[in-house]
Amino acid sequence: MNKNCSILLFTILLFTSCNEYQKLLRNEDVKVKYQMAEKYFENEEYRRASGLFEQILPKYRGKPQAERITFFYAKSLLEIKNYVLAAYQFESFIKAYPISQKVEEAAYLEAFCFYKQSPRFSLDQTQTFEAIDKLQDFINFYPYSENLDIANEHVQELRLKLEKKAFEIAKQYNTIRDYTSAITVLNSFIVDYPGTPYREDALYYLFDSSFKLAINSIPSKKFERLNDAKKVYEELMREYPKSQFYDKTESMISDIEKEIAIFAANQ
Repeated sequence: MNKNCSILLFTILLFTSCNEYQKLLRNEDVKVKYQMAEKYFENEEYRRASGLFEQILPKYRGKPQAERITFFYAKSLLEIKNYVLAAYQFESFIKAYPISQKVEEAAYLEAFCFYKQSPRFSLDQTQTFEAIDKLQDFINFYPYSENLDIANEHVQELRLKLEKKAFEIAKQYNTIRDYTSAITVLNSFIVDYPGTPYREDALYYLFDSSFKLAINSIPSKKFERLNDAKKVYEELMREYPKSQFYDKTESMISDIEKEIAIFAANQ
């Protein structure tokens, strides 16, 4: 009984609250809307706050309150995860109030909105590149900001995502047994990302592709390709003597050595 009464009471309060908010949206008194928008914002009811700020912003344009309203509107949009519109509003704030005390925070939050729009690595990474550019602009313009460290962390995270994307594309050529393309793309990946955490994996798949291409080559190309594969193996073992791929590579390098020995014996 008590539980049912509580649910009923909550439903009534929720309905009443929604009804009051709808009346507020239709209210023509801009001052009342402004007061309630700030109250909703303080109470972390950001969706309602954003709806009211959106309505009153044009009414206050050119007035002293516009700076505060624009910033709070942008932050409300950020809190409800409307990152596209929030980024636009922060950009508008920066352009309209370049000497505001909030401009540095707005610049970081605009960049943060772009960061939040970056998709998972398997999708198109255009937005990730845009986010890196925005964050880097902030870092360059505000080198002493209290948000500097976290902005750098965001950049590092996004760059790592791009590296993973590039590595997975390169690895895919090995998976589909297009070993010639795999060798080309994996070599490019290793050159383009010298400090990548995927370097060991890239070297392994480069060796695996080189080995399989060499073993299945025509006689006129086989010896050279066997030696190329051996060089990749040596690089992998030199850099990662306790490589996670050690067991997998042992049989391959053994086959390579045998094939090279056969070629040497026939010379």
